[in-house]
Amino acid sequence: MQNPQQRPESVLGIVTEALPNALFKVKIEGKDELLTYLSGKMRLNRIRVLIGDKVEVELEPYGGKGRIIRRL
Repeated sequence: MQNPQQRPESVLGIVTEALPNALFKVKIEGKDELLTYLSGKMRLNRIRVLIGDKVEVELEPYGGKGRIIRRL
């Protein structure tokens, strides 16, 4: 069972660029662009993400990358 205090931070952003291998650049509100990848559930269910989509991104605790967990 995961401790709720250890949940990664999630933020909203807009997809600005689609890259090969299911990578995306997402403009986070109030921050720079972030390199993100699709979560396993989104890949499994073949949910498409297009440029301009608003997405929820879970940030890694070490910085650098984010994981798209939901398309809004």
